[in-house]
Amino acid sequence: MDQELAQKLEAQDRKLDAIYASAEKTRKYFLWTLVATTVMFVLPLLGLMIAIPWLFSTLSAAYQI
Repeated sequence: MDQELAQKLEAQDRKLDAIYASAEKTRKYFLWTLVATTVMFVLPLLGLMIAIPWLFSTLSAAYQI
C-alpha cells in the first residue's frame, strides 16, 4: 500500500509541476499583452500631444489676417 501511495504522490507532484509551468507561461503572456496594449495606447497619445499644437499653430497662421 505504501508503494502505491508513493507512486500516486509522485504522479501528483509531476502534474502540479506541469500546472505551475503552464500558469507561469500564461502569466507572462498576459503581462506582455498588457505591456503591448499600454504602449499602443500611450504612443498615439504622445503623438497627439505633439501634433495638435502644431496643427493649431499652422491653422491659426493660415487664417491670420
